[in-house]
Amino acid sequence: MGSIISAIGGGISAVIFAIADVLMVIVGAITTVIVTIFDVILDILCCRCCGSRRAGRRTGRRRGRNSAY
Repeated sequence: MGSIISAIGGGISAVIFAIADVLMVIVGAITTVIVTIFDVILDILCCRCCGSRRAGRRTGRRRGRNSAY
């Protein structure tokens, strides 16, 4: 009788661990999506802030030096 109860306990434990693993995978996927979205937003903000200033200065210098443009 003890071995039956032990087998049932092992089965319940395996089910609980499987559910925990599934939850960990879901949380990991959600975290990856949030981090990716945050990185994309930062890339867009950095390109608008820093990239446009650099590009504007470069074109401004070229236009100022060469009157052909």
